[in-house]
Amino acid sequence: MSTTVEANVRPDYDVELQKIADYVLDYRIDSDEAWDTARHCLMDTLGCGLLALRFPECTKHLGPLVEDTVVPHGARVPGTSFRLDPVKAAWDIGAIVRWLDYNDTWLAAEWGHPSDNLGAILAVADHLSQQRIAQGESPLLMRDVLEAMIMAHEIQGVLALENSFNRVGLDHVVLVKVASTAVAAKLMGADREQLLSALSHAWVDGQSLRTYRHAPNAGSRKSWAAGDATSRAVRLADIALRGEMGIPGVLSAPQWGFYDVLFAKTNKDQQIKPEAERRFTFQRDFGSYVMENILFKLAFPAEFHAQTACEAAVALHPQVKNRLAEIDRIVLTTHDSAIRIISKSGKLANPADRDHCLQYMTAVPLIFGNLTAEHYEDDFHAANPLIDELRDRMEVVEEERYSRDYYDPEKRSIANAIQVFFTDGTSTDKVEVEYPIGHRRRRAEGVPVLVEKFRRNLATRFPVGRCQRILALCQDRAHLEATPVHKFVDLFVI
Repeated sequence: MSTTVEANVRPDYDVELQKIADYVLDYRIDSDEAWDTARHCLMDTLGCGLLALRFPECTKHLGPLVEDTVVPHGARVPGTSFRLDPVKAAWDIGAIVRWLDYNDTWLAAEWGHPSDNLGAILAVADHLSQQRIAQGESPLLMRDVLEAMIMAHEIQGVLALENSFNRVGLDHVVLVKVASTAVAAKLMGADREQLLSALSHAWVDGQSLRTYRHAPNAGSRKSWAAGDATSRAVRLADIALRGEMGIPGVLSAPQWGFYDVLFAKTNKDQQIKPEAERRFTFQRDFGSYVMENILFKLAFPAEFHAQTACEAAVALHPQVKNRLAEIDRIVLTTHDSAIRIISKSGKLANPADRDHCLQYMTAVPLIFGNLTAEHYEDDFHAANPLIDELRDRMEVVEEERYSRDYYDPEKRSIANAIQVFFTDGTSTDKVEVEYPIGHRRRRAEGVPVLVEKFRRNLATRFPVGRCQRILALCQDRAHLEATPVHKFVDLFVI
């Protein structure tokens, strides 16, 4: 009789974790474009969070878990009076940033919203900055926040380029948790071993399923899932800083590691991948590519694969607004990712369901000439049955060129086209938009729109004088980078 004995030889940390740790600890960002874009990203992300505070379904989740909790040097939640421990503050900041699906986007083999990481970054930096001042030390500066944002964007985005978590049914917030863990640990003073330990714990966690983003289960968890991920990241970084041992082979361990347990099957047919195909692949080294190429949602609070469809629908609105009853059919020409994620028929159950429906996000601007967060609310939907009537007349078809250009790293287009056909046999022109206004190729056109969006969002929460102070500071890169984090956050406290 033979027996098998498992070899108990502790491995080195998986090389993927080492790449992330070495990037965070050693890389120096020298791209002016990345620093400038990070500043604009900070403005846009905070503005999205402020706008979300108008919605009770969001604000009901905010604040301390135990009422009247007092947290010395607690992190603040912008637009509120809450002062919380960094773990809950990260949750709250992450939730308000993501609530309206209006912050930045990254599209590749995996999708996501890298500015979600600001929840962890700002909560940790605000707390540490206050704590350092109290101890007579120098505070963290907003340059540290911007650097952490660039790095978190890069980690999440580079991992997403060629590694599809959605195809195995996992949600992209796993990458938010990993990226936030890395940069939060660095801000907290982690050495290489501590940072590797924190990263290993981020991967060993059970990961979120995507089911709350898709029919028939789409719902509001998708609006706080990223906040939950950033919160967990701060907790894991804290655990590692307390000396908790890591799990070196968390990704590669046979049978028990992430690759074999969660990355081995394809979601489509549940076939087992060859072992070599389970490992992450890296299209490029970590640098500042993702921040430089990030996609901003400037015109519409809509899932990004529909942004150009919304632009096309707004362009067509003058031609169709007086002929809505005469519409026979509407042809939406799109790319494969839009079809997989947001093309849906049938009843839409809630706002989160509607802002992930290509047909709904096209019908509203065709009818009204615009699309806002309020257009997803139950009352608005119920009062406008024409929206669903137009949805029923839509045909969605894939254009292979759009799909190819979507994955092309030199193009990264997100193309959609719309053509409306009437009952009398006439039709509109086919309106095609390949690059949304938030794309890198349209930065010169997009930045003034971003600034105006930020101005409007500030005005939903603060008096005129405060809005002007915040806006002036954010537009002065040198002044912003030199501002202590706690002084910056002071400006956002109610």
